[in-house]
Amino acid sequence: MTDQRLRVVVVGGGYAGTVAANHLRLSADLDITLVNPRPMFVERIRLHQFVAGTGSATVDYGTLLGDGIQLVVDTAERIDMSDRKVVLASGAVLGYDYLIYAVGSTGTPPAAVPGAVEFAYPIAEFEHAERLQHALGELHPDAPVVVVGAGLTGIETASELAEQGRRVTLVCGGVLGPSLSAAGRRSVAKWLRRLGVEVRETAVVEAVAPGAVRLIDGSELRSAVTVWTAGFGVPDLAARSGLSTDALGRLLTDETLTGIDDPHIVAAGDAAAPSGRPLRMSCQAAGPLGVQAANTVLARIAGTEPAVIDQAFVGQCVSLGRKHATFQLARFDDTPINLALGGRVAAWVKEAVCKATVWGIRREAAKPGSNPWLKGGKRTERLAHEAVTVS
Repeated sequence: MTDQRLRVVVVGGGYAGTVAANHLRLSADLDITLVNPRPMFVERIRLHQFVAGTGSATVDYGTLLGDGIQLVVDTAERIDMSDRKVVLASGAVLGYDYLIYAVGSTGTPPAAVPGAVEFAYPIAEFEHAERLQHALGELHPDAPVVVVGAGLTGIETASELAEQGRRVTLVCGGVLGPSLSAAGRRSVAKWLRRLGVEVRETAVVEAVAPGAVRLIDGSELRSAVTVWTAGFGVPDLAARSGLSTDALGRLLTDETLTGIDDPHIVAAGDAAAPSGRPLRMSCQAAGPLGVQAANTVLARIAGTEPAVIDQAFVGQCVSLGRKHATFQLARFDDTPINLALGGRVAAWVKEAVCKATVWGIRREAAKPGSNPWLKGGKRTERLAHEAVTVS
């Protein structure tokens, strides 16, 4: 290594971080290090399959990372802006010239709900899913399972388990599929009924106990295993490092994904909050944000002005077991339209999307700069309009 080679550390090896690391190879003059707490890539969008025993959810990094990228299996404990270094849990220290913050998101039961932390099983991370898979494996097939949270993760988990013959109750807390349109919710509800899932749409959890879930109306649901999918958070690395974050802990950036505290720190994925208005947590957003974060770093190294976020969405695809799904169409700005495709065709689309996500990472590793994404979300124009409206 020569003194002329700049060091870029990518913290987090999920969808955004892995794509970002591969895209940085557009420059041959960088030393790129990817820091991740696990030695394998986790397909988070398949964790419900892993839990139900209908598929795997990990991929060997050796098949995903381009030549020259160093993978460090460790956990970042602190980012030191002043000295530009990352302190790892092992005690090792990595210096950097630029850092891409891509720690992703997580989900744990809230301490405010009595018994949730002690007795409910989250599913947002691979270790969570392993623990849940083991717990389900010890159950009698007829034992009741309660899934709390009716976002896409809760719907997919409930469906996957029900298709395997489990007796599943889905506690929605208000609305089934709140990010979907009325047509999307009808499609999801239809397939949940066919799978035998009992949907408690307006039910709200008051407490979780061994063998039961208590609702705020005073009733109880028998539950041999309670799965908690309601709500997401982000790791607190940015906050612990003294960086500016939003209320959830996402790193605050400008519209080029550059941290507001330091131009040498760029964020991507679920843990980024550009202009305090983050995109929806999803791999659909994470991959393109990884590319854009890498482009921002490359632009700053080249002394040019980084581009602002330009990303469009096409919809949301929620699996309902292995045979059915619902594909919710959306406008480019990610707002759903009242049109959804359901059934086997949607299931094929969902599986194609999951496979294409990994394929896209591999393609970026083989040919940096080849990962396309849909543009035209007109985010900056929308934010400007909202700012004028508010003022």
